[in-house]
Amino acid sequence: MSSGGPRHGTIVDRRPSGGGPRGVLSSYVVRDDEDERYYGFDYRQIVTEGFRTIRSGGRVRFHISSESPDRAEFVIRLDQPDPAEYYR
Repeated sequence: MSSGGPRHGTIVDRRPSGGGPRGVLSSYVVRDDEDERYYGFDYRQIVTEGFRTIRSGGRVRFHISSESPDRAEFVIRLDQPDPAEYYR
């Protein structure tokens, strides 16, 4: 396992964590494409402007946290969705 460089993975689970002002913020689980390990993270680790969410099956690039090796950080969506899909 290499924790220094970026990793690629797929979001395999999304769970409401009950956080935030309305109690609807989520936590996620990503499976690393290379070593097939699972890493958790919450919406605060998604690097984007505006809407911070990722759907299950979404492809991401991430780093493994140096402070907690079972956590992902600096998560970037690779499959940028069409904003209209979120408003159907």
